[in-house]
Amino acid sequence: MTISNLEKQNVDALLKIKEIEDAVMISKEIICFVLGKDKIYLIINKDEEVDEENIKRNNEILKEIINGKPIQYITHKQSFMLYDFYVDENVLIPQPDTETLVVNSVELAKRLIRVKEVEGKSNMPFRILDLCTGSGAIAISIYKMLEGNNIEIYASDISEKALEVAKENQKRLDSKVTFIESNMFDNIENIKFDMIVSNPPYIRTDVIDTLSKEVQNEPRLALDGGQDGLDFYRIIFEKAKEYLNKGGYITIEIGYDQNEKIISLLKNYNYLEYQYTYKDLSNNDRCIFIKYLGE
Repeated sequence: MTISNLEKQNVDALLKIKEIEDAVMISKEIICFVLGKDKIYLIINKDEEVDEENIKRNNEILKEIINGKPIQYITHKQSFMLYDFYVDENVLIPQPDTETLVVNSVELAKRLIRVKEVEGKSNMPFRILDLCTGSGAIAISIYKMLEGNNIEIYASDISEKALEVAKENQKRLDSKVTFIESNMFDNIENIKFDMIVSNPPYIRTDVIDTLSKEVQNEPRLALDGGQDGLDFYRIIFEKAKEYLNKGGYITIEIGYDQNEKIISLLKNYNYLEYQYTYKDLSNNDRCIFIKYLGE
């Protein structure tokens, strides 16, 4: 069987559960992974014969994907902010929507760093805490984009195995993030931060079992936001005052339908002020920026 024939076989099988664009992309990723080649190789060598062993491996992977296993957990790779992150079953797979949170958090951080410089406080590091870091994609991407500034990045997660993945990504991408095993703020030292960033679990408990097989195969711990999906936002809003400098910010990812609910929730915390909602590339509400006014 040639590479092009194998691609067609994969696409035909995947079309039963995927849109055509996804089926074509996944088919190519499977074959690239099996052959250890890139997509350009597949195009140039489309008439090359694939040996039986590689066809067998291709078909095994194809079956896993049809049964709901995300391909990222097979290839152990997900592109995020132009970096390739290692992922496995212990972490949520970083999604393009979350890049909206990273890009806008970095832009805000740059503005706040400039304010420090104007105020003559450039000797004081700009500190960022990433809660629920998972693979470390947010914290590491922010570090890479702010590298060269006087910054300190901390990142925490309740899962020891998730932190092992994050530390592997740190090694691969040569970043400097301090990772802490912690249930939210529990093990965070008495440090004041200029920004708390988070993509916390925010899916309602009763909704998780209705999601796609791929999503259900991701860690439930990283998905379940409680009965109304807002449990972790409440923790962040309640505790942030102990960890933020006055004038600091909370930047959080939200579900597409949670904007008004979270803005309403903020009314219970008079030391916090809603600032902005940013939309993702699909024009869905994706992240909210909140300023800490002090007490």
